[in-house]
Amino acid sequence: MARKNDGSWNYIYRLVKQIPRGNVTTYGQLARLLHVPGGARTVGFAMAGCPSGYGIPWHRVVGAGGRLLPREPYASKQRMLLETEGTTFLGMKVNLTAHEWEPHKRGRSSQKRARKKSRVQRRFAKQRRV
Repeated sequence: MARKNDGSWNYIYRLVKQIPRGNVTTYGQLARLLHVPGGARTVGFAMAGCPSGYGIPWHRVVGAGGRLLPREPYASKQRMLLETEGTTFLGMKVNLTAHEWEPHKRGRSSQKRARKKSRVQRRFAKQRRV
């Protein structure tokens, strides 16, 4: 999916706003979900340039394996914000098995659409045979 490069990170920020309290995601996971050219590094640049005052929960995005990547004093601030949301840590890393956000789980509505589409395809194929 080609994305118009207008120099804006708003599409990344919109997805970050959907991360619920107490959950985290990684830079790489965001990059894969959004098909960001440049991958996790580009998402990192976007999060580093995150504007304040827009309610973007920048602290819910962590490095691979749950590492906190910002430099001090921001790493301490990120840890404090995550701990106030109930996120647990294993040493210096976020416990990803307990708190990793899994967006876009396939729900019943998308399964129904898939079944409905296959019925339409079957009818069309049946009509072609006659």
